[in-house]
Amino acid sequence: MSVPFRAVLRSEWTKLRSVRSTWWCTGLYLLVVGAAGWLAAAGSGAAPRADVAVGTTLIGFGGGQLILVVLGVLAVTSEYGSGTALVSLTTVPRRIRLLLAKTIVVAVYCALLTAVLAPLCALAAVVLTDVPGGIPLLEPSVLRPLGLQVGAAALVGVLAVGLGATLRSTAGAVGLGMALVFAVPPALALFDGQWAETLSRSLPALRVGEDAFLAATSPWQIGMAVIGAWAVGAWLLGAILLLRRDA
Repeated sequence: MSVPFRAVLRSEWTKLRSVRSTWWCTGLYLLVVGAAGWLAAAGSGAAPRADVAVGTTLIGFGGGQLILVVLGVLAVTSEYGSGTALVSLTTVPRRIRLLLAKTIVVAVYCALLTAVLAPLCALAAVVLTDVPGGIPLLEPSVLRPLGLQVGAAALVGVLAVGLGATLRSTAGAVGLGMALVFAVPPALALFDGQWAETLSRSLPALRVGEDAFLAATSPWQIGMAVIGAWAVGAWLLGAILLLRRDA
């Protein structure tokens, strides 16, 4: 008799919250992104529009993606490091269900953290940034970048789980994830040429408006589509390898 999927989800949540690294990553994510947002708002002082003011406070989410990569990768690789992966695969022999449950738990956790943190960053703009007409938090131009950060965080979680399942190495998966979402996209801004812009647009770094640290900007629809494609691709590769490996 197969284990009910809800039970698998509960088991994966228990695993995630019982790992010390999850709470280290959670604390760092809240501290780094939140502090960056409030410092950015305090440093700007004034902005011409509400969306610009709010966008400034979201600057910390670029670096925060790296922390989510670490969290998602460790959710997979820590089981192989401790030897409990074999127990999980024995309990839930249908491996894709196990990976899917782990992915849902990680993605939802990343999204919930960001859903709490993004409005707190926007609040910094309300308190510290002078904008003509104020900052209406319920305006679509203000809500959209907040929602995009939540969606991107969930997709980064999926990408991280996929990388962890593919490589099974914490150092290798974190290193590759860091290169994709954090290191290479801004590094390409140092080079001139169409090739740098094209490569930059093909990497999973979310773009919301102008970003001086990236080689090229793209509409948010394209940015989200690129992150989604990388996340799905990495996850499918991890799922295929999980099926083909012995354990």
